[in-house]
Amino acid sequence: QVQLVESGGGLVQPGGSLRLSCAASGSLFRLYAMAWYRQAPGKQRDLVATINISHSTNYADSVKGRFTISRDNAKNTVYLQMNSLKPEDTAVYYCNTVSPASSWGQGTQVTVSS
Repeated sequence: QVQLVESGGGLVQPGGSLRLSCAASGSLFRLYAMAWYRQAPGKQRDLVATINISHSTNYADSVKGRFTISRDNAKNTVYLQMNSLKPEDTAVYYCNTVSPASSWGQGTQVTVSS
């Protein structure tokens, strides 16, 4: 397992952009596929995007074409670039390792509102 710390959230107007970061501890980060999830109030936590060790990516249909996941193994960090944000993107965003999952971090709040 790794320790995960998310950052970069905030309040943004519809159509705006944010870049989330997730810093991971340990020397094995490069061996993990990574994922971003989000949880809106009163809803379950949903998968947003994944990136494997070969940097192949997959996205939920709701964010395709707007969000981009990337990773920098030298910095033990995974990113989520979010463009053309919509009010329905409002949620707490979390990152995690994929299979096996690690303990959840505190997440970072993203609020899209005018």
